[in-house]
Amino acid sequence: MDYLKIFSPATVANVSCGFDSMGFAVDAIGDEMTFTKTKEKGVKITNITGADLTYNVDKNAASAVVKKILLAANANFGIALTIHKGFSPGSGLGSSAASAAGAAFGANQLLGNKYSELELTKFAMFGEEVACGSAIADNVAAAIYGGFVLVRSYEPLEIVKLPVPNELRVVAIHPQIEVKTKDAREVLPTEIPLKNAITQWANVGGLVSGLFTNDYKLISNSLVDLVAEPARKSLIPHFDDVKNSALKAGALGAGISGSGPTIYALCKGDEIAEKVYKAIKNTYNKTAIDFTMFTSKVNAEGMKILK
Repeated sequence: MDYLKIFSPATVANVSCGFDSMGFAVDAIGDEMTFTKTKEKGVKITNITGADLTYNVDKNAASAVVKKILLAANANFGIALTIHKGFSPGSGLGSSAASAAGAAFGANQLLGNKYSELELTKFAMFGEEVACGSAIADNVAAAIYGGFVLVRSYEPLEIVKLPVPNELRVVAIHPQIEVKTKDAREVLPTEIPLKNAITQWANVGGLVSGLFTNDYKLISNSLVDLVAEPARKSLIPHFDDVKNSALKAGALGAGISGSGPTIYALCKGDEIAEKVYKAIKNTYNKTAIDFTMFTSKVNAEGMKILK
């Protein structure tokens, strides 16, 4: 294989109760990337569209991952890379993760699938570190494994892929404002009351159980965040209005995707998802803030080879 084009999905991380430990991939939006073998070793970026990103191979999340994986494999070839961003950086939908995870997956394909999904996640985490200073796994693991994932442990890294109920849908709104990850981290509490901690980890257990048993009511009851959401929602204008309108329209639950500003809602079935989409849209149309929206199935496969 000398050439490859892939789709690397956007992802929703935290999923309310699963702060820094859960995430899932979406079908509707993501990056398209191409990988071409070159005789000259190393990596170069030949084109970036859809966003204003650096061509510096050591500072771009995608090229940094490709460089690292080629060096680790002692490859006798190089890779020319193109990136088309299908959604906005800073959206809270794993933009840098899509680039980093896609880079790891694509390079691995040209290496003959030398590395496992767990090893690819580790490479992609390096891209996250390059992009935002933290080697986090929730978004990149969701993109690589597909569907829902649980980051069970960081040391050693352990990723658990969770099942996805067939009728699960996601509706998301991205207000056109900026929430910096650094700011979203700084507002988090340094201590959590024991009562809240117990509720939070019980909800994580409930969400995992609900996914395994297709129990939508249990999923709904478990989508409660007592840690990050109360601290972060003030950074997102009209968050409570959006969440309340989604729940009234029948959503299983709603919360902040990653560090925001995107707000997501999980729904059972296309009909309810459509109602939730309209309710959220009507709510935000009353504001003076521009926004984009999408409805999607949960992407159970993760990466897709386009050609």
